[in-house]
Amino acid sequence: MRKVVPLPGLIAVIVASLLAAALVSSGCVGGLVPVGWSGGVVADGYLYVGSQEGRLVSINLADESRLGAEALRPVSQAGLFGCGMSGGGCGGASARVPIYGTPVVSGGLVYIAGYNGKVYAYTAGTLRTRWVFPREDYLSPIVGGLVSDGEKVFFGGSDGRVYALDAATGDKLWDFATGDKIWATPAVAGDTLYIGSFDKKFYALSTADGSKRWEFAAGGAIITTPLVADGVVYFGAFDRNLYALNVSDGSLKWTFRGGNWFWAKPVLAGGKVYTGCLDKSIYVINPDNGALVKQISAGSPVASSPVVAGGRVIFATENGAVYALDAGTGEVVWSNEALEKKGQKIYGPLCTDGSTIYIHTYDGMLQRMSVNAGELLAPLSLEAGS
Repeated sequence: MRKVVPLPGLIAVIVASLLAAALVSSGCVGGLVPVGWSGGVVADGYLYVGSQEGRLVSINLADESRLGAEALRPVSQAGLFGCGMSGGGCGGASARVPIYGTPVVSGGLVYIAGYNGKVYAYTAGTLRTRWVFPREDYLSPIVGGLVSDGEKVFFGGSDGRVYALDAATGDKLWDFATGDKIWATPAVAGDTLYIGSFDKKFYALSTADGSKRWEFAAGGAIITTPLVADGVVYFGAFDRNLYALNVSDGSLKWTFRGGNWFWAKPVLAGGKVYTGCLDKSIYVINPDNGALVKQISAGSPVASSPVVAGGRVIFATENGAVYALDAGTGEVVWSNEALEKKGQKIYGPLCTDGSTIYIHTYDGMLQRMSVNAGELLAPLSLEAGS
């Protein structure tokens, strides 16, 4: 019988020492079918998120009306673990295309990437398709999200390449080859793009032409979305280290050792770095020297990237507990275990409009909590026809 498992849970449980590459070459993993965990983004009063139906959904936050784009079309191709996505693949056909990355909104367009190896641009108001890349063919599955500088859209693929597309037309401008697949979402600061790869290297590339400015060799695969702030870039790796590098030349500023892999994106708030770890901890770190300021036990792994709102840093654990930390002190202001008690799993990044936290749970619902008190509000369905 086919079993649906979210990839971080699958990796954390089964792939204890980076066996992903071996699994790709060996074929199917017990008939497992990937399920997306897209985060949301708020822009101009609308929240955009990729649903588990495999479509982009927009929600008007004023009246909660919802608009859905056309569902992404699956393609018969090898998935991340060598499984066919539709027809003839192991585990049978999958009618839905997982969306792992968070949508990006820029210049009146909304961009998403699908596990089917395509990138899509939609008109924000109507969600009508503006362009698709590639036009006819398909890339390898895309797990990481996109980023835009307003003129270009950037992403990494499971083929190990970083791509830059014209934001208006979807034409490919350049690509850069790394040594292994990319699951990370890039970050752009100024004219430099930062991204990590399964080849255990972190790259700084020119956004203009993709030329390499520098690279840094870590001790494990890198899938964390990097944080760039105050001349430093922060990212986690599968060697259990959080790294801080100087953006000017990629030189190491410091490392911080966790008890397991760092998956979630770190954030900077109140003059401190906040990061979740798969060792069931939330760490508060001094950005100057990497010294531990505070460690909070979260009870289960933290794979979801946090958000900052109302002077608080909001984290969610894999098992569904949500914590709000004071951005200045790191103290827990409130916690809510309601979703944990309901058995809800959380893997995707959190989203906020400043007063409400939006959480895309594993059952495909968009859960909501208030920033101030952590009160659980009525959820929103992302399914078509709801």
